[in-house]
Order: sequence, then C-alpha cells, then structure tokens
Amino acid sequence: MNANHHESSGPSRTQQITLRGPAELADALPFVLGFHPTDSVVLVALHGEHGRFGGRVRLGIPSSPREWASTADHLAECLVEGGARSGTRPDGIVVFLCQDPAPGETGRRVMERLRPFAQRLRTACGALDIPVYEALCITDGLYFSYCCPDQRCCPPDGTPLALSGTSVMAAAATYAGVQVRGSLRDMEARLKPRGGPGDEEQRTALDTAAASIVPRILEGAEGRGREEVRATTLRLAREILRRFADRKHPNGRNPGSPDSQTGAPGTASPTRSFVPGRYAGTTAADDAADDALITVDEAAALVLGLQDRITRDRVAEWMEGWEGTAALRLWRVLARRCVTPYQEHAAAPLALAGWTAWSTGDEPTARVALGLALDADPEYVFARLLHQACNEGLDPESLRSCLRTERDARTAPEQEPPTPSRRVRMRAGRRPGTPLTLRKPGRQTAGSERRAAAGVRPGGPAAGRPGSGTPRPGGQRGSRSGR
Repeated sequence: MNANHHESSGPSRTQQITLRGPAELADALPFVLGFHPTDSVVLVALHGEHGRFGGRVRLGIPSSPREWASTADHLAECLVEGGARSGTRPDGIVVFLCQDPAPGETGRRVMERLRPFAQRLRTACGALDIPVYEALCITDGLYFSYCCPDQRCCPPDGTPLALSGTSVMAAAATYAGVQVRGSLRDMEARLKPRGGPGDEEQRTALDTAAASIVPRILEGAEGRGREEVRATTLRLAREILRRFADRKHPNGRNPGSPDSQTGAPGTASPTRSFVPGRYAGTTAADDAADDALITVDEAAALVLGLQDRITRDRVAEWMEGWEGTAALRLWRVLARRCVTPYQEHAAAPLALAGWTAWSTGDEPTARVALGLALDADPEYVFARLLHQACNEGLDPESLRSCLRTERDARTAPEQEPPTPSRRVRMRAGRRPGTPLTLRKPGRQTAGSERRAAAGVRPGGPAAGRPGSGTPRPGGQRGSRSGR
C-alpha cells in the first residue's frame, strides 16, 4: 500500500446542504468524490456542531483481511493529520465501505464480510480521539449501517439506495452544474490497456522502439543520442496533438479545436471553463476513435520518449485551452498502449493525464490518473508531487505560471538578436539579460522534494498550435530513474 494513494481535500466551499440520516449520506457520496467509488473505503471528515463535510481519503479495499488493521490505522492518520496541517482537525468521521458482490454473493453477505474492517476503522479513529458518527456499507444497490441498531430504519437485509436524481444532494448538484462521472471502475478503464488481439502488435512495437531508443536515452550527459531522441519525440508529439485538435467528434463538434476555445493563456473565459461531468470523449466510441489516430509504432516511440524527464516536462506545457483538451486525450491513448510488460512505463502518460486534468479543473479525473500512475510506479516523483498538491487543494495556476516562465526562459535565447537601434529602445524598458523571476508554486516542501518539484514545472498553454518553434537540444540528463 502506498501512502500517496489517498485522496483528500479541504473543507468544501460550496453551498451548504443539510443531509439527514444514512440514506442521504449514502446518496451524497458520489457527489462528494465526483464519481461512484467501486471497491473502495472512504473516510469523510466532519467539522463543527452541524457536521460540515471536510477532507476525505479513499483507498481500494485490501483483498486480504490481514491488511485491514494497518490500512485502517493509515487512513485514519492521513485524514486527521491532513486536517491538522490545515488547522481544521475533524470533529467526527463518516466511514463508507463500497464493494460489489462477488458471483453468487448477496449484499448482506458483503456487509457481514466487511464488518471486521468497519470495526477496525472505528477503533483506529477512536484511538485518535475522533468519533465515527456513521459507518455504511454500500453494495448491490443497498446500504447497511454498522452503527444504527434500530431495524425499523436500518433493516438487516439493507435499504435500497435512493433513485438517481431524486435526492436533495442530486438536486443541489444539478443546480450547481455538477455531475457524477460514472464509476471509478469506468474511469480507470479509460486509462488502462483493454486487452485483445492488438496487444501483441503493440508489444512488438514497444520492443522494437525500446531496442532503438533506450540505449540512446541512457547515453552520457554529453551524448547526442539523448538530444536527438528528445527532439524527435517532441516533434512527433506536436504532430499527433494536431490530429486530436482536428478530429471531429461524432456530434460534429470538436472540443479540441483552437477555434472552439479562445482567450489569452492563463485567463478564464466562458468558452473554456470546465463544467464537471461535461467533458468530451466520455464514451468508448470516442476513445476508440482516438486510438485510431495513433499507429502502434508512433505510440511506442512516444511512450519510450516520454521516459526522458526533460521531454515529459516540455509536453506538460500543453495544459489548458484547446491544447489541454487534445493532450488529455493523447495521454489517455498512450496509457492504454502500455501493455504487458510495459505497465511501469505508463507512469509518465498517466501523470501527464493527471496534471492536464487538474490544470483544466477536473480534479476527480486527476486523482484517478495520478493514483494509477503511482500504482504503475510508486516512486515516480512527478506523480507523487502532483498528487500531493492536488489533494492539498493548491491552485494549479501557480504551477502553470512556473511552466510558462520555464518556457519563456528556454525560448528567449532562440530569438533573433536585436539591432543596435532596437537595443536602444529596449533600454527604456527592461534591461536585456535581466533574469526572469520564478514564482514559487504553492506550498513549499523541504530539501530534495523542492528540488524534485523543479522537474514538475506545471505551466500554461502555447499561444498557437503545437509545433510552433523547435525544441532546443540540451538540458539535464533525464531518464525514468530521474523521474
């Protein structure tokens, strides 16, 4: 179990909604997370006299009961310590256990099987002096309470969940424009290889690309092979990004087109704002159409090329506007192409998908993608830092600003030197050579973590289409080990 896989957030700043009883709590959970959790344990913090929702942590339910005790302690500590860091220690906790029945298993049997885990979670929270006000098991369209002994309101065979869209939480979410993105299982499926006859062809292409690209990436810092691979990967990535921006969706609208999203980089506009639950490409047909835009050889070259840290950071600049929309689809495709035994290589495209989703305002998708990146490689620093920043509620704009500054500093030396007359005019403004200031992104960490954050450098979109300008060779040595 990786300590970075929990998902948390600070107290909600949205309108207040009063929930009464376990039925409304069970119905509210998907709106709190942004998706229907599957095979998950969720802890939600409560604050104040009226039990205001605060931070939350989510983790997959361990398959082995031997891990339940350590998992319960870990989750309770994460939630309480996270709240303490933000100055809002929980006053209470609500526990949710969500798991579908196995073949031939009933909902009540699931509830009874998970009862020791629920009890261990209550004990772990109590050891930190935080009471558990309610513990619910949600399974097979039913909810069960581990805390309520009254069979009149919580019968032993469970209570059916409310019909979708009929609760007070659903009404408030609809009014606010918030929609649930389906199940966690569905969201993860869009980021994982699907399996099938095409896997063998993709595996062969990855083997061939690895034999050609990896030796060149692993050359010394002075070697030209790494620079050539970097330039080739960036050039190919820009070319493919155009395909995603130009492809029409089945409804005739192209959300990735530069014409459909306007506004200066870093500014909000009605055409570019993100409405949770309303994003393009949510169907299997859309994903299949995206898959068809990239050949197996192109996908293999990009997957291997993105293992270079500098290359990965350069493409992270495609993070908002039409570039962000197209890039998120591209990173999803590349993550789906990381077939066995290249699962660990998926950490790079998954982390990029998480960063792009977070940058465009889709935090639930960002957390899912970054969690999968850490599943693929628990030591992937890029994903770990982004996951922590997203969970702590930092504003991605501060990280976008860093990427913009990095991009401007990189491209400035490539500009044509000014003529003598122009140099005189420039002196009236900023002196040439004045170093650009780098705004510190959000909350700072110590030592090596702060140095590693320089490799993240989340920033803003290019002003034009990808491919404007050529990459400048050079930079630090970057490989998968460099993260």
